[in-house]
Amino acid sequence: MLEVDRIESAYGRARALHGITLSVGRGEAVALIGANGAGKSTILRAISGLNPVLSGSIRFEGREIANQSPRRIVHAGVAHCPEERKIWPDLSVLDHLELGAIASGGLRGERDLDEVFTLFPVLKECKRQNVGTMSGGQQQMVAIARALMARPKLLMLDEPSLGLAPKVIDEVLAAIRRVHEAGTAILLVEQNATLALAVASRVYVIENGLVTRDGSATTLRDDPAIRAAYLGF
Repeated sequence: MLEVDRIESAYGRARALHGITLSVGRGEAVALIGANGAGKSTILRAISGLNPVLSGSIRFEGREIANQSPRRIVHAGVAHCPEERKIWPDLSVLDHLELGAIASGGLRGERDLDEVFTLFPVLKECKRQNVGTMSGGQQQMVAIARALMARPKLLMLDEPSLGLAPKVIDEVLAAIRRVHEAGTAILLVEQNATLALAVASRVYVIENGLVTRDGSATTLRDDPAIRAAYLGF
């Protein structure tokens, strides 16, 4: 589905990615773990057209998408749920869902709303509530639901557990699992390696803009170096 081949990217003159290669299969859940500043978020931004790709290739379902506009990439089937959620406090849950639909090319019908509300029942109960009055966990669910309104084949999530209490993280983790079980492929960036390993079947370790390790979640979870560096034991 997604094939990223030796991409390089930068912020101005500062190189952030130095030849990243990774893949996500259809319906697969893949995680990127690493320290803050390692380049994980830059990978998602490059895939979604927010950061320039200086060299290399990004192919989605066989088509080159590197350096295309974010709108075209959404239309191709890739949705990006950004770090810190990027919600509008004075808009309602429904407003956010409609914006997600518009971003993919037009308003969706009741069926799409029903599917989202099935995944996130709490949002149906407060669909007319302004998002600024909701808890951090509920706001994260709004951000994920907004991305799903674009009917993506691949959902990219950037630090969905950021700033959330442990109990709320469990709720968000359950929501991500429901999205994946419904058939959407997941590419997850997460500093909380325990959460990442609980969601993904495969994991890439990103350090200083490079992939330094990759393998199954089970293999990396059992690796002493990964446990010491990212899991705290």
